[in-house]
Amino acid sequence: MEQEIDAVEIENLNWYHPTLSRHTAESMLIQNGMDGTYLLRPSSKGSGEYALSVKCEQTVKHFNIVWTGKEIHFGQCTFNSAADFVEHFRNKPLLCGESGQVVLLKIPYPRDISEPDMYESVTLHAEFSTADDSRIINADFSVNSKEGFLTKMGRHFKTWRTRWFVLQRNELKYYKQKFSKTPIRVLDLNECRGCCQDFTQKDKSCVIRLDMGWRVFLLYSVSEHDMEDWIKRINWRLRANQTRGSINSGHS
Repeated sequence: MEQEIDAVEIENLNWYHPTLSRHTAESMLIQNGMDGTYLLRPSSKGSGEYALSVKCEQTVKHFNIVWTGKEIHFGQCTFNSAADFVEHFRNKPLLCGESGQVVLLKIPYPRDISEPDMYESVTLHAEFSTADDSRIINADFSVNSKEGFLTKMGRHFKTWRTRWFVLQRNELKYYKQKFSKTPIRVLDLNECRGCCQDFTQKDKSCVIRLDMGWRVFLLYSVSEHDMEDWIKRINWRLRANQTRGSINSGHS
């Protein structure tokens, strides 16, 4: 009797991200991954469908995966068990999309990355093998990173301009456009005195107040949830900096 595949088997994979959207997956992989880093997430097409997102150069490719209840369909391949499906990825398969670009799967992006009190990143030791090669790859994934559009008030002319912001490690950078190569400014969060919601703008409710000491930045977010997420992540960085400073002072 043919054994049916349980969706739980698929969703228990440690590189399956149950709440990840396409946009967030792209942000995570571009910012934190290396070429060939991949993850599995739910597809917006509905129940039984998943998306494999893979970083390839400076972009992210998405591939559709279908679970029928009995088997898994991935491109031209069919898998009769979740174990076979996982084994397929261990063998570093080559994927080729409509563009003809070859995508090599190298290392999975883990679902659970601990956020320690003072360390900026964690190292994942992931082992995979091919028929003639076995090795360990160290992948460095930054925690509490974020990127997205925020509208910034100008310093001299009090007008609002939309910029692309990137939070990574102890730096908050902003660019004129999303794909600009050079940031307009890099803010060192070691200098930051505080980050909170600002209530001084009568016509805007989702404003972030970032006090750098030498200047206060006002950043408008599109939603309350996004604003709170930026504030939470920046403050996590500030607490980590304070913890590190206390430890260093104790050792001096």
